Amino acid sequence: MNYKALAYDLRKDTLDIIMAGGGGHIGGDMSEMEILVALYLAGEMNVSPENMDDPDRDRFILSKGHSVEAYYAVLAKAGFLDLEDVKKRFSKFGSPYIGHPNNKLNGIEMNSGSLGHGLPVSVGMALAGKMDERDYRVYVLLGDGELAEGSNWEAFESGAMYKLDNLCAIIDRNHLQISGNTEDVMAHENLKAKVAAFNWNVIDVEDANDLDQVMAALEQAKACKGKPTFIIANTVKGCGSPIMENKASWHHHLPNAEECEQIKKDLESRKEALENA
Repeated sequence: MNYKALAYDLRKDTLDIIMAGGGGHIGGDMSEMEILVALYLAGEMNVSPENMDDPDRDRFILSKGHSVEAYYAVLAKAGFLDLEDVKKRFSKFGSPYIGHPNNKLNGIEMNSGSLGHGLPVSVGMALAGKMDERDYRVYVLLGDGELAEGSNWEAFESGAMYKLDNLCAIIDRNHLQISGNTEDVMAHENLKAKVAAFNWNVIDVEDANDLDQVMAALEQAKACKGKPTFIIANTVKGCGSPIMENKASWHHHLPNAEECEQIKKDLESRKEALENA
């Protein structure tokens, strides 16, 4: 399967979910897509609808839980959810498909949305795996705006303290958050050096909207022993259409009919280019 092209089909599914629900965090949905595809569909994680009760299954937490629409699209493709049901009921009264991950849904390990909680909980999961002598790995995806939360830095310290080489944290480094550029709101200058100073293995991915680069980084993370890994996944907010790309105003924006049509055309064009490459 051409997973690179599939990522653009899943972006279209994500757009459909957002349009059906009348809102969503479209910019971060589009930037994180290759990371989710690598983990759930391209074979990186040992997790499936059939092994969710297996104590040795890999775990994933979407700490930047507001970007849940892309997560729903990927979980549906992986067989955890029914895509048409998600589209029909997303963000409707009484629906389990709410605007942040809900662990009452198949495949979701943790409710998230209050930023700064995902990494600390992931440290706990990874530490439990070490204590129970389990083989599973723990992956957590954070937003770069989320690093302003101090609980993350406590988790960096404890992750290194307990030598959690079964933990891989990934930051969606798209440089934008709801208030604007991260470097204007709370700068992350020298991020690689900062996290390395906590004794984490740090991998800098130049283009994390390139699936090959993401997969290579995840394999490097698996090979690291004695310390946890932090992947700086440099992405483009709103990746897939010039209408959205690198624009903070698209952090949480509902496209109008004209914008929606153009985005779908742009996504299809990029998909076809990858299929013909």
